[in-house]
Amino acid sequence: MTEVTLYGIRTCDSVRRARRWLDARGIGYRWHDLREDGVPDERLRAWCEAPGWERILNRRSTTWRQLPPAARADLDPGRARALMAAHPTLIRRPVLEADAQVLVGFDEQAYRQVLGTQR
Repeated sequence: MTEVTLYGIRTCDSVRRARRWLDARGIGYRWHDLREDGVPDERLRAWCEAPGWERILNRRSTTWRQLPPAARADLDPGRARALMAAHPTLIRRPVLEADAQVLVGFDEQAYRQVLGTQR
């Protein structure tokens, strides 16, 4: 059985869609609220390596727009990871971990493929 963890925040529409999709198919998952529980450093490091910090960093978020320009400039993997650790709402959501695979954002086809469901 695949171990599934879904990371996100409750108020995010994409997270809500992912949770409804998983629930409708009876796929059990562990829920991790990034706003309430923070992001474990080892998880953030792994996500920044693959699929990559550019894919994980949500530059369309309200939090991003509220950062001072100096904080947003000249990002590298270390600075981006530090920003996301300090502001978990900068992480693109949801992040789904299923065994060794990581999916960022809700994509029904990708969820089907990774979780092995046809419905």
